[in-house]
Amino acid sequence: MVNVVDADKSKVETKGPIENEPQILIVKDENQRTRGYVQKNFNYKKNLDKSSSTGLGLTGGNGVSKGVDLLSDSKTVPRFSPIWKQSLAASAPILLGFAAGSTFGFSAILLPQLREQGGPIPADEETASWIASIATLPVAPACLISGWIFERFGRRPALFITCAPFLLGWALIIKANNLTLMLCGRFFTGMCTGLIGPLASVYIGETTEPKYRGLFLAAISLAMASGMFFSHIIGTFISWQWTAVICALLPILSLVLLVFVPESPTWLISRGHIEEGAKVFYWLRGYSDEAKDELKDIIDRKLANDDAPVETWKDKIRYYKCPEFIKPLVIMIFFFSMSQFAGANAVAFYSVEIIKKALGKDIDQYMAMLLIDFLRLLASVAACIICKQYGRRPVCFVSGGLTTISMAGLSIFLYLRPENMAWIPLSCFMLYICAISIGLVPLPWMMCGEIFPTKVRGLGSGVSSAVGLVSVFVVVKTAPGMMSHLGQVFTFSFYGAIAFIGSIILFFVLPETKGRSLQEIEDKFKNQKSNGSKF
Repeated sequence: MVNVVDADKSKVETKGPIENEPQILIVKDENQRTRGYVQKNFNYKKNLDKSSSTGLGLTGGNGVSKGVDLLSDSKTVPRFSPIWKQSLAASAPILLGFAAGSTFGFSAILLPQLREQGGPIPADEETASWIASIATLPVAPACLISGWIFERFGRRPALFITCAPFLLGWALIIKANNLTLMLCGRFFTGMCTGLIGPLASVYIGETTEPKYRGLFLAAISLAMASGMFFSHIIGTFISWQWTAVICALLPILSLVLLVFVPESPTWLISRGHIEEGAKVFYWLRGYSDEAKDELKDIIDRKLANDDAPVETWKDKIRYYKCPEFIKPLVIMIFFFSMSQFAGANAVAFYSVEIIKKALGKDIDQYMAMLLIDFLRLLASVAACIICKQYGRRPVCFVSGGLTTISMAGLSIFLYLRPENMAWIPLSCFMLYICAISIGLVPLPWMMCGEIFPTKVRGLGSGVSSAVGLVSVFVVVKTAPGMMSHLGQVFTFSFYGAIAFIGSIILFFVLPETKGRSLQEIEDKFKNQKSNGSKF
C-alpha cells in the first residue's frame, strides 16, 4: 500500500492496496514534489529483499524498517578461507607498492653509475639532486588526484589506471639518452608512487578484517622496502638500463593480478550497489558473526545517509569541519611530516653517498648499502608481525625513541671522529634503519587507510599523504645541501630531534586503532566532542 502525505495539510491519500507489498510513505512538499531520497531508499530496500543469495532482508512488519537482517546461517562451503581471499585482494596494491619502492631506490644505484660512465646525462651534485628528487615532485598532487579517482571510479579501476603511467615512466628511463628523458621517466614513476600511496591503504583497509588489517597495511611498507632492496641489489650487478627493464615488469604483473581481485565492498555499497557489495563482502570475509555485524553497520550507515536531505555545498563544507574529519586529518598530516623529516627517505635516496661520507672510503659502500637494505627488509617484516600483535601507539613510541638514540649516537661519533671505530657509525645506521622501518615509516600509511570516515576517506587520505610526500620532496632535495653546507653532525642531529619531539607530541594525540572496525574508529572521533572520551 502506498500512502501519500501532504506536508501542509497532513492529509494521507491511499493509492490502493497491493497484496504482499510493503507500505511506502511518500512525502510531498508545498510544490507537490516528491522527496527523491525516500523513493531511492525504497529502491535499495527492494534490492535487499531480493538478496536471498547474500542473506540480506528487511525487518519490520510495515516494510519500512531500516534494520537489515543479515544471514543467520550459511550452508556455503568456501573453497578458500577468507584470509587467502583477502591476501589475493591485497596482492595487487602491495605489488604496486613494491614497484614504488623500486622507484625510490633506483636513484641510489643510478647516480654512481652515471658518474662512472661520464655519458650524455650529467651527474654533478645539482643535477644529481634533481634526478633523485624529481620522483618525489609529483607525488603530492598525485595523492590528491588519487583520492578523486578512486572515489569517482572505484578502487579497482584506479589501480588499473595507476599501472599505465608506471609503464610509461620506466619506458622513458630505459630509452633515456639525455637528461630530459631521464627526468620525465623519473617524474612519471614518481607520480604513480603518489597515486598508489592512499589508494593501496584505502583498498586494503576496506577489504580486510580488523584482526588482519594491520598485517596487510604494514605489508605496503614491507613491499616498498623490498622494492628498494630489489633495485639496489640488481643495480649492484647489472647496468641501470637493465635494472629499469626488470622494474618495468612489475606494473605488468600488477595488471595480471588485478584481473582476479574484486572491487571494494564498502565503495560498492556507498554507490548503492548493496547486493553486489554484500556478495563481495561475504566472499572476502566469510560468514562470521563479526563480519555480519560489520556489514550491517556499513549498510545501515548507507541507508541513513540516503534518508538525509540532499546536501548543499554549505552542508559539505560544514561536514569538513566536523571532528571525525578534522582530528584525524591534523594527526595524519603531522605524523606523515614528522616521519619524513626524521630522514628515512634521505638515507634511502642517497645511501651510497651518505655511507661513503660517514664511514669513509675504506668501507665497500655497495655492500654496506645492501646490508642496510636487508635490515630494512627484515625490519619491515617485523613491523607486519608487531603491528598485528601490538597496538599502533606502543610501536610508534618505541620506534621514535630508538630512532632518536641512533641519530644521537651517529652525530656524536661524527663530531668526535675516533679512529679505527667505523663499526660505531655502521651500527648506528643499522639501528636507525631498523627503528624507523618498524614504526615511523609504515604507521602513517597504515593509519591513513583506517582512520578517516568512509564519506571523506578519499579526501582525507589524499590530503594527508600529499602533505607527507611534499615533505619527502623537501627532505630529498635539501639533504645534499645540508650535508655539504651545514655538516653531517647538524643534519643527523636535526633528524634525531624531529623524531624525539614528534614522538612526544604523538603520545598525546595519536589514537589506537588496532582491532577496531572502520565504523568504530569513525564513531570514536565523532563522540569525542560530545562526551570527551579518549580513544
